[in-house]
Amino acid sequence: QVQLVESGGGLVQAGGSLRLSCAASGTTFRFNAMGWYRQAPGKRRELVARITSGGSPNYADSVKGRFTISRDNAKNTVSLQMNSLKPEDTAVYYCNSFPTFFSWGQGTQVTVSS
Repeated sequence: QVQLVESGGGLVQAGGSLRLSCAASGTTFRFNAMGWYRQAPGKRRELVARITSGGSPNYADSVKGRFTISRDNAKNTVSLQMNSLKPEDTAVYYCNSFPTFFSWGQGTQVTVSS
């Protein structure tokens, strides 16, 4: 059974940083493009960053220059370094393949206070 587990969220003041991690069990995603998604209250889930199996990143305009996605295929993990956080970054963050293929994990809550 495939399980994606996100971690690293928390409460941070505007301008602060967090590093999210995603680990997979029951599968390897080394051949998949992977993405970080987020869902704010009352809003649809959106893709914020993705990375190809070879490590090429792509970002939503709203996070470009502030977030950095990376992956470690040997460890089967994907990370999201988030800097200069803004209150509008508040959401539950999830990882999944791009396009989505795996079942969604529980996500990790990121709350940015102003």
